[in-house]
Amino acid sequence: METTKPNNPQKCQIDNNRILPRNDDVEVQNDQEFVHDYSNRAQWLRAAVLGANDGLLSTASLIMGVGAVRRDTKTMILTGIAGMVAGACSMAIGEFVSVYSQYDIEVAQLKREQTVRRNGDDNQMEAMKKKLPNPWQAAAASASAFAAGAVVPLLAAGFIREYRVRLGVVVAAVSVALLGFGGVGAVLGRAPLVKSSLRVLIGGWLAMGVTFGLTKLIGSTGI
Repeated sequence: METTKPNNPQKCQIDNNRILPRNDDVEVQNDQEFVHDYSNRAQWLRAAVLGANDGLLSTASLIMGVGAVRRDTKTMILTGIAGMVAGACSMAIGEFVSVYSQYDIEVAQLKREQTVRRNGDDNQMEAMKKKLPNPWQAAAASASAFAAGAVVPLLAAGFIREYRVRLGVVVAAVSVALLGFGGVGAVLGRAPLVKSSLRVLIGGWLAMGVTFGLTKLIGSTGI
């Protein structure tokens, strides 16, 4: 029986009349199989994580700020609801305008490239447009994420009458949520888990602390 000779014997091994790839080739192939580009997740991950964090921190900071000068639950809850609605609308409009601008730029670039190639295939153009980000979906995702984050401090403050306990529960609930959001973003983006979570948590503490302290200071002046 004839043995088939490889074109490049340096990269193959012959075993019982069979040509086998070398171990280093197998390792390279296996490494390539496990390599995945997570940058494609960047856009929707950014919108979702930032929207949820903004909703959580903005609403919590508003509740803490009002709580620095007003102790009744109703005022804190109404302030939080107003902040949630206003923030969700703002996030939706901002994301819509931003993504639509990106959409217009990329469509214009596609048209220029099509003109240079002198290719008038409208079906191909429409297929490429479908792959571009959708402004309406981005707006809806951003607003929904903001509202979802805002619900956490509202629920934490809504069922506790004691003022000091209410503030403590809000801080505790928001802290847990911040760690959760930071952890989810780190896992999905393959970033360091502990570092990302702590960064989000410390940033949230600073936002609530500054808002509470400044509001308390301004309120003490009698304004």
